[in-house]
Amino acid sequence: MRSRDGNYSFLFSIFTTIIFFTSSILYGEEYLISYRYVVKNAVLYNEQLFISQAMQKCEGIPYEKIILNNPKHKTLQQLLKEPDSPFFDYIKKIGFYIQSYNTANNFQIQSTTIVTLKTTCFKVDFNEDFVTIEHIK
Repeated sequence: MRSRDGNYSFLFSIFTTIIFFTSSILYGEEYLISYRYVVKNAVLYNEQLFISQAMQKCEGIPYEKIILNNPKHKTLQQLLKEPDSPFFDYIKKIGFYIQSYNTANNFQIQSTTIVTLKTTCFKVDFNEDFVTIEHIK
C-alpha cells in the first residue's frame, strides 16, 4: 500500500545516500596530521604521530601527492605507523621545525634535538588497494 506522500521519504533517503557516497569518493577526506620526535644523546627518546579528521574544510589547494599501497585495507593510523612507510620521506619535503639544545657540564655533553611537523592538513582518498595522500598548502 502506498503512503500519502508518494514514498518521497524513501526516494529522499536514497538520493542523500548517493550524494554522500559520491562526495566522499570524489573529494576524499581531510585529516590533520602532526609528527614529533625527540632524540636525547643520539638515542630516540620519544616519537609521536597525531592524526585526526578535520572538523572544517581546509583552505588551500592540493600541493603534491603520494600513493601508498594498502592491500590489507588498513586504517590511516596503521598505514602511517609502519616503520618502512614512505610517508616520512614525503613529509620531509614539506618541512620540519627543528630545535636543538646542547649543554656541557663537567666535560660531559648532553644534547637534545626535537623535530616537529606542525599540524598540517592532508587530503586522503582511500581506494581499493591504495591510498592517495595530498598535502594542502
